[in-house]
Amino acid sequence: MCSVPTEVPAGGRARWLHELSVALNGARDVLQRLQLTDCQRVEASELFLRIEAARLEGESLRLSRSVTPREEIHPDWTGFDPWLIPRWNAG
Repeated sequence: MCSVPTEVPAGGRARWLHELSVALNGARDVLQRLQLTDCQRVEASELFLRIEAARLEGESLRLSRSVTPREEIHPDWTGFDPWLIPRWNAG
């Protein structure tokens, strides 16, 4: 499964994860509706498990991002407060 690029804004990540979820749910539904022979069911069950694993991983990503959102830090932020930096006396 591909990871969502971190430079994508939160809205873009959420949209990507939603689209992934819709696609995986659709694939799962199609697979369940197929009229398969016994031999085909063995291969289809493996595919079904892979789809389920990807779907659950996507759901895990969606939940982890909503529970612990990433802190957006301005690129120019250095972590130092100017009033805490010691001043050197010129004299």
